[in-house]
Amino acid sequence: MASSIKIRKSDEVVDVVPLGDVRLRMFDAAVPWRVFRWYRKQRHFSGSYWSATMGAPVGYESRLEYANLLLADFDPGVDWILSQPFLVEGEDRGRIRRHIPDYLIARADQSVCVVDVKPADMLIMPKVRDSLSWSRRVFEAHGWEYRVQSEPDPVLLSNVQFLAGYRRGFQFVDAEVAAALVELRTPMTFGAAARAVVPITGGDRFARSLVLHLLWRQHLRTDLTRLLSKTSTLEPT
Repeated sequence: MASSIKIRKSDEVVDVVPLGDVRLRMFDAAVPWRVFRWYRKQRHFSGSYWSATMGAPVGYESRLEYANLLLADFDPGVDWILSQPFLVEGEDRGRIRRHIPDYLIARADQSVCVVDVKPADMLIMPKVRDSLSWSRRVFEAHGWEYRVQSEPDPVLLSNVQFLAGYRRGFQFVDAEVAAALVELRTPMTFGAAARAVVPITGGDRFARSLVLHLLWRQHLRTDLTRLLSKTSTLEPT
């Protein structure tokens, strides 16, 4: 039995496609395979995150999924993200396996990545390892990258989560963004950068927000494995 993929287009419409025939354009009208539910005393913290990459909400089923979704949204190489993208079904050593990955990601270089998110302490479980191993074989045979992601570096996550508060480009004036990039052409501390763009924004608070937006968009870079502060050195990219 060859592997196949089921792509949900609506509650009533599901496309079933042999994996070998699957192309990224088939997901243009896809919706998440499962409904993201919120209810009292549920075990996992589901939610919806407004993705700057998508310009729309993307769902997650746990805080760990949210953390990895946030980092994907921050990655400038990521062009497109779909959560709960499909159900894959196939035979593995005489048994039928079915699996719903957590994310399907398309990159600017046209590559495709299937992502599963699992806590690190689950990766030692034979049943989990066996299932993930099957998924890897199936997707890599199709030419897609396959990643299993766990808990990210806590400082990196904290910094990116903070920068995400400044991710919405429509909240910033394009002319001010362009002017700030000209002003910040040489390395300087975060504090100095914020002071340098005050004449552009007309206020300290707006200047700081603009610099943080440039960091989110990665027009500026710094070592995000260290806690971001006024003394962090920023460099143009």
